[in-house]
Amino acid sequence: MGMFDIHISPDEPVYVISVVSKLLDMPVWTLRQLDKQGIVCPKRIGKKSRLYSLKDVRKLEYISYLMEEKHVNIGGIKIILEIEHKE
Repeated sequence: MGMFDIHISPDEPVYVISVVSKLLDMPVWTLRQLDKQGIVCPKRIGKKSRLYSLKDVRKLEYISYLMEEKHVNIGGIKIILEIEHKE
């Protein structure tokens, strides 16, 4: 096992908003809107800091696909995710 072979749970909030924004090429303001709308709610540390988990990032990848490739707005994304969650 190498020095950097560490296991981080997919549920562990470790990614700050600026890193998630870069990873997904998604504006910070979009991430904040998704949080405000209750679509992807990262863990809050203090009053300002948001920490995202790997599960959050994967969900955001899907949301990014819906927004960029399918041109779905945030309201539509919320509905799609609610429908998929019920199935």
